[in-house]
Amino acid sequence: MDTTAQGLTAEALGAEFRALLQAEPGPKGREKVRDRLTQVLTDQAFLATVLREDTGEREILYEDSTLGFCILAHHYLGAKDSPPHDHGPSWAIYGQARGETAMNDYALLEAAAEGKPGKVRKTRTYSLTPGVAHVYNEGDLHSPHRAGPTSLIRIEGTNMEKVRRLKFEAV
Repeated sequence: MDTTAQGLTAEALGAEFRALLQAEPGPKGREKVRDRLTQVLTDQAFLATVLREDTGEREILYEDSTLGFCILAHHYLGAKDSPPHDHGPSWAIYGQARGETAMNDYALLEAAAEGKPGKVRKTRTYSLTPGVAHVYNEGDLHSPHRAGPTSLIRIEGTNMEKVRRLKFEAV
């Protein structure tokens, strides 16, 4: 899907991310993707094309056929909280475009199992503000809190709509 008539497109960005991840698989490559994403978060023309008023809470902009990662647009009209979670066998990079997200990180106290939520303890809270991007590697537990309208670009290591995840609860 071509997202702009001129300038940066989701396809071009996906190709850049693929090259970075193929050159350096794992956390080091993801950090390079994060660095590039922070640059993209200042490209107001690109953001205007992918984070419109009618953009939903989860829209896939690009899904890589080689590595399986996805680039997503998220546009929240009001406050929204998510419970503590990881990304299962995958990773994610959150890039704040507009608004502010208070992100909480957690330590695992008790593993989750099918039908039994895991137990986690909050270890820190920090703000994701416009232009900030953060990598969450496999097993990293976090929960976002949005007090008002926010928009972000997120990269998932795989399309999380196809992954069954276990639940966690803060204690």
